[in-house]
Amino acid sequence: MTSRSFTRIAVAGIVAATGLAFAAGTAPAAAAHPAKPKPPVTVPVRLISINDFHGNLEPPTGSGGAIVNESGTSVPAGGAAYLATHLQSLVNDHSTVVAAGDLIGASPLISAAYHDEPTVELLGKLGLQVSSVGNHEFDEGITELKRIQNGGCHPTDGCSPAGKWKGAKYEYLGANVLKEKHDRYALPPVAVKKINGVKVGFIGLVTQTTPTIVTASGIAGLKFAEEVESGNRAAALLKRAGVKAIVVLVHEGDSVAPNQSPDACPVTPGAGTRIAQGLSPDVDLVVMGHSHQAYICKTKDPAGQDRVYTQGSSFGRVLTTIDFNVDKKTGEVVRSSVAADNHVVTRDVTPDAGIAQFVQTWKDRVATVANKPVGQITADLTRTAGDSGETALGDVIADAQLEATKTGGNAEIALMNPGGVRADLTYAQSGSEGAGVVTYGEAFTVQPFNNLMQVVTLTGAQLDALLEQQWQSGGATVRILQPSASLTYTMNRSQPIGSRISDIKINGTPVTDAQQIRVAANNFLVGGGDGFSVFKEGTGLWSGPLDIDAFVAYMGAHSPIAPPALNRITVAG
Repeated sequence: MTSRSFTRIAVAGIVAATGLAFAAGTAPAAAAHPAKPKPPVTVPVRLISINDFHGNLEPPTGSGGAIVNESGTSVPAGGAAYLATHLQSLVNDHSTVVAAGDLIGASPLISAAYHDEPTVELLGKLGLQVSSVGNHEFDEGITELKRIQNGGCHPTDGCSPAGKWKGAKYEYLGANVLKEKHDRYALPPVAVKKINGVKVGFIGLVTQTTPTIVTASGIAGLKFAEEVESGNRAAALLKRAGVKAIVVLVHEGDSVAPNQSPDACPVTPGAGTRIAQGLSPDVDLVVMGHSHQAYICKTKDPAGQDRVYTQGSSFGRVLTTIDFNVDKKTGEVVRSSVAADNHVVTRDVTPDAGIAQFVQTWKDRVATVANKPVGQITADLTRTAGDSGETALGDVIADAQLEATKTGGNAEIALMNPGGVRADLTYAQSGSEGAGVVTYGEAFTVQPFNNLMQVVTLTGAQLDALLEQQWQSGGATVRILQPSASLTYTMNRSQPIGSRISDIKINGTPVTDAQQIRVAANNFLVGGGDGFSVFKEGTGLWSGPLDIDAFVAYMGAHSPIAPPALNRITVAG
């Protein structure tokens, strides 16, 4: 079936589901004395949106557990029980709950241990109706995503302690997620919901960069089309079905200045702004995600009309309300009526008792695994970067990955992507385990992706080219790979991009261009993730343990671990 065929069927399905019909006939004759036009009769609609929840059932900790409020004060925020309380205060008789992706994936152990079924169940309890997919929805591949959507026990791990999985109560949409061979939709592109008596169409989109930030196995057989073109095609589909009020849910966004109000704008224009400005005038507003920022912005659509676009931070720290009126006769959104607000999910309210018990149940189920000590540290191991971009925790992880891949993979060096290090390890006691003790749950929070360790052979010249890829998009994007202790080199940021790396050594010996080097990394990087495409030129692929297993084994073998000196990368300029 082609995309065009799917579109015809989808239109028919929308028509059938919504009661819309296309009728032919002669228009009635105009009255001899037309009556004075009446003002439009409108009805209110409220959307309540969330994005990038990442399975944070418990209140998130560290910097991810606080947010700057409207007064400019950083306050603790998030946690499912508090989220439920705030949500209840925002729900009314003309509201619906929507989302913009990354609801699952990169999740704490309480959710990840059970393939995020607890999170999806929670979101159903909170009334979520429809969401775009995010890149992390593909972490375990589209077959697993469809199991999460439709139900059934995990094919390898079986049923969770809750029994057979019943599936999500909300719909995942992906209008730019296509099957690679035939350009057919891999997921439903649109959904129509009746809210307060009027039909509202939703389009789901995910960042087109998904193939560069998800493991190759996760997106096997799929391709991700450009967002604006895909969104416009889906908007035309809805319009053909007679749906005039159209909302885009897109897992892509922009950055903002630090410490600004969650209701503030402007953003730093990026992919989010490009999408908000480029989508068809048929699209009335845009709900975003992906960049973990909070903003309420307004731009012009291609017809010069105002269009609001929003994002609500991450980890359940913000709920966004978007209120607007719909003309009952035309079905169109009255653009001048659109008003949005970001509500911080503070913890100064009474947590919802039912949701709190739900979370505690899953916490109890995973406690035996989570509370097991796996090692010790002598001081905080953090993601705080030195001048070179090295971090103490990143270096330790790279050392762990090298040790886990020497036997079998013959690895000589290891490299870790900084974005894959998701939390700090703090020395202070966080539970009953004692100061300096690292539990499995804490280690998992640092390394939550269950990536596979792999080793490939690169030449010295390729390794140099790979390290030059730490600067991308003309230097606008910088990702410093965390090196194992066996690798040292010099960087000079005053040199042109492509000529910044020199004096590469392995165990103190200079590397030559033709030298064959066994390089370890997780399968996300080896697949070219984060734009490190040189990895895909590697040969002699070997696969080993999961990254979390490598980290836990290293902690056990080398405890207590002290923060290493940040001297593997020398900065010359």
